[in-house]
Amino acid sequence: MELLLTGGTGFFGKALLRHWQALHGTGQDAPSITLLSRSPQDFLARNPEFAHQPWLRLHRGDILDPASLPPAGGFTHVLHAAADSTRGPQLNPMQRYAQIVDGTRHLLDYAAQHRIGRFLLTSSGGVYGPQPPGMDAIPETYNGIPDPLRPEHAYGIAKRCAEHLCALYQQQYGVETVVARCFAFIGQDLPLNVHFAIGNFIRDALTAPTITVSGDGTPVRSYMDQRDLAYWLEALLRNGQAGHAYNVGSEAAITIRELAELVRDLLAPGKPVHIAAAAGADSARQRYVPCTAKARNALGLHLHHTLAQAIEHTVKPH
Repeated sequence: MELLLTGGTGFFGKALLRHWQALHGTGQDAPSITLLSRSPQDFLARNPEFAHQPWLRLHRGDILDPASLPPAGGFTHVLHAAADSTRGPQLNPMQRYAQIVDGTRHLLDYAAQHRIGRFLLTSSGGVYGPQPPGMDAIPETYNGIPDPLRPEHAYGIAKRCAEHLCALYQQQYGVETVVARCFAFIGQDLPLNVHFAIGNFIRDALTAPTITVSGDGTPVRSYMDQRDLAYWLEALLRNGQAGHAYNVGSEAAITIRELAELVRDLLAPGKPVHIAAAAGADSARQRYVPCTAKARNALGLHLHHTLAQAIEHTVKPH
């Protein structure tokens, strides 16, 4: 496999790079990778373990600038994981929409032009919109959608549009496209000071006198270990059925309050957990849990790590 990887410097990308580094280190089958980065030098300065790897080449470029993409290099696969979810407050809805939709189209144009046979898009469970009451886990057959008339839904709507572009390019140009609808994750690259609840709880457990839940603690989530994420994405890249979407995540549901208490019990036993809002006051999405039966049954995928193991691995020195 000769792979062009976008988003390789982010949470998803670094999980994949470590996954492939481990495979190369043990002599197993792993791809040769060209990683697209706006600043390769900065990435290697922050992550020197990826310097001088014979299987990894960094190319300076930007998905929003088609002219900056690599010259034809015999790629067999594209894994498009570029969408900066950690910079939510820094991007307005128009910028976020353009990054996702325009970037995906540029990569699909590139794949069609250079006859690259396989294309994996990392999409999001956000494409389903609110999870209906009574639905324990969202299946890929549920065709919900965020309200397209609300600008704050730009991320989910843009991911829906990117998925549709994949279908169009497969029909028009024969590029085999597969979609990974990704839910919530935890791992050593998770930022602890942005809008991810589990990261905030870990930060509080390590540095604050109290673990604070900003809402009422009742929303339900599930979390997949970053190492399992990489394993699943490679499986979808290689073996996912063209024209299909697969949920990627954990089915082990947990309330936000229970999550804060689990983090406390594992990392700071005895530390108080403060629920900031009264019961019923939390207006956030109440449930966000995938059904992963399709990936498990069709591709034999499963989780190697529990949530507790993932939390402990997130904070240990690497």
